[in-house]
Amino acid sequence: MSFLKHIPSQDPDSELVTRYREGGDPALLGELYGRYMDLVYGVCLKYLQEPEDARDAVLNIFEELVTKLRRHEVENFRSWLYGLSKNHCLMRLRSEKRTGGVKIDPALVQSEESVHLNGELDKEESFRQLEYCLGQLLAEQRRVIELFYLEGKCYNQIVEQTGMEWNKVRSYIQNGRRNLKICIDKQKLKSTV
Repeated sequence: MSFLKHIPSQDPDSELVTRYREGGDPALLGELYGRYMDLVYGVCLKYLQEPEDARDAVLNIFEELVTKLRRHEVENFRSWLYGLSKNHCLMRLRSEKRTGGVKIDPALVQSEESVHLNGELDKEESFRQLEYCLGQLLAEQRRVIELFYLEGKCYNQIVEQTGMEWNKVRSYIQNGRRNLKICIDKQKLKSTV
């Protein structure tokens, strides 16, 4: 019943892991992960240095657990989760290093509105570029992007509405966002030439 508080299980980690692996009940995984979320956040903050990045990583690690915990034999969940968290952060740092990712303080960047006297025309041009670039995406990718960004649907709602797999939806959103950025950057470059 919804008016009753959820009472955490006193079952040992190993039992919750076994029951999750057998049935795939996300509530079991949520309870198990909840026990160590502070640990995961601490590890992520240690490596990533930014609280927002650490919070994002905590969510991403939970998403990884959904599949990884069912594939791997885990004897000590706490130790295994610590290693998974550490590896996730190190991989993220490596990929940022490879792509040359740089953090920019938004306070140091002037907004488009304060730079351009004709802000309204710039917005209209941006909308035209966005509309054009949306048309350049693959149909499924465009549909998922529209559902997520324009209609504000979450991943699970998109899965229900489209019948796609959850990982496919996530992939379409990530790749679609990247493809839109590349296309819009090209359009901006063309308009300045």
